[in-house]
Amino acid sequence: MARAAVAVLALAGAGVAAYLTYAHYRGVAPVCTAGGGCEVVQNSEYAKVAGVPVAVVGLAGYLALLATALVPAIEAAALAVAMAIGGLGFAVYLLYVQLAILDAVCIWCVASDVVMALLTLAAGARLWAATRAAPAGT
Repeated sequence: MARAAVAVLALAGAGVAAYLTYAHYRGVAPVCTAGGGCEVVQNSEYAKVAGVPVAVVGLAGYLALLATALVPAIEAAALAVAMAIGGLGFAVYLLYVQLAILDAVCIWCVASDVVMALLTLAAGARLWAATRAAPAGT
């Protein structure tokens, strides 16, 4: 059940990230109900990491998390937790940037943050269940 939740949430996050990636490379402003906040965030200096759009980094991360959900091994569950915690940490940093530095909020980014938070919980639940199901001494 938790593996399925990880997969569904990873797909949802990948959808958001794919849309933002599309908007970036097409040079269009994302559809936004936050008074242009999405465009401000998308065009800021914080929208890239080492020259790579944050949306592309997010898309890759969500697809990697989806891949872990396809593997039933406990190692895949542990990897998912590590990746999700890293992703959540990055999401918290980017939310701080939006609120404290840019004074603009991207609803797509906040949606991704919520998905990543839920994904972290689901990945943790999956790992917890996997460790409880593992035979003693493994």
